[in-house]
Amino acid sequence: MKQIKPIQELLNFSIINIDKPSGPTSFSVSDFIRKSLKLSKTSHFGTLDPQVSGVLPVALGRACRLNEYFMHKDKVYVGIMRLHSDISQEKLKEQMKLFLGRITQLPPVRSRVKRAPREREIKKFEILEKENKEVLFAAEVQAGTYIRKLISDLGEKIGGAHMLELRRTKASIFSEEDSITLYDFEKAIETYKKGDESLLRKILIPAQDALKEVISFVEEDINPKLLKQMLTGKPLIKGDVKKLPLEDIFALFNKEKLIGVYRKKDEGDIIARPEFVYN
Repeated sequence: MKQIKPIQELLNFSIINIDKPSGPTSFSVSDFIRKSLKLSKTSHFGTLDPQVSGVLPVALGRACRLNEYFMHKDKVYVGIMRLHSDISQEKLKEQMKLFLGRITQLPPVRSRVKRAPREREIKKFEILEKENKEVLFAAEVQAGTYIRKLISDLGEKIGGAHMLELRRTKASIFSEEDSITLYDFEKAIETYKKGDESLLRKILIPAQDALKEVISFVEEDINPKLLKQMLTGKPLIKGDVKKLPLEDIFALFNKEKLIGVYRKKDEGDIIARPEFVYN
C-alpha cells in the first residue's frame, strides 16, 4: 500500500501544471506560486512569452533540480497567424510542409539565447482552419524552437505572415487537459490555509512520479547500509544494482522511493555517478 506523504514533503518535491494566462511573465507566475506556498524556491520548465498562454509546469523546492530532465522535451502549440496576402490553402499547406523535419533557425533579436543559427526539428506544422488571411495552425516542435520566427520564416516564402496568438498545449509530459488555472491554484491555497489539504494535494504532481515518465528508471530493494552511502553521493559500483537500463541517464529507486538520478560511467568498478541525490 502506497504511503500518503505529508503535505510539506510534497510541497518540497512536486510540480504544478499551470495554465498561464496571456499577460504575466513566466517568472512572475512562478514567483507568485513560490510566495503563495511560502517556499524558498520555484522554477518553471520552459519560458512562455508574456502574450503566450498555456502549459507552464512549475517545479517546487528540490524539484527545481530536475529541470534538465523535463525542459528538453517536445512542445505542442496552437496559434493564429495572419497572412499578408490571401494565398490558397493548398499552396500554404505545400509551403508549410517544407518546414517539416530539421530546419535551421536564427533566434529572434530579443531572445535570451546567443543569436546564432541552430538546428531544430519540426514534427508537425499544419492548418486547422483558414478564413481569408487568418489561419489557425498546430505545431509540434523540438524544445527551443521559436514559433514566432517559424511563422516569420514561412512568411518570407509566401509574401509575408505574422503571428497573432499562440497557446502551448503540451510541454514534455504536461498537457493542457491536466493543467490548472491561477484561479484554481488560489482556491486551493485558500482552503489549505483553512486546514483542508484536499484541493492542494490534487494539483501537486509528485516529482518522483513525473520523473519516471521522462527517463528510464531502476527499482531495487537496497541494503540499508548501502542506501545510507548512496544518499550521501556514493557512485554506483559493480554489484550495487542488479541491472542498469540501456540509457546513459536513469533514476534509481529503493522500492518506490527515489534515491537519485545517475549518469553511466566507465571508470573501472564505477558504473555510474549521481547527478542528483534526493536526501
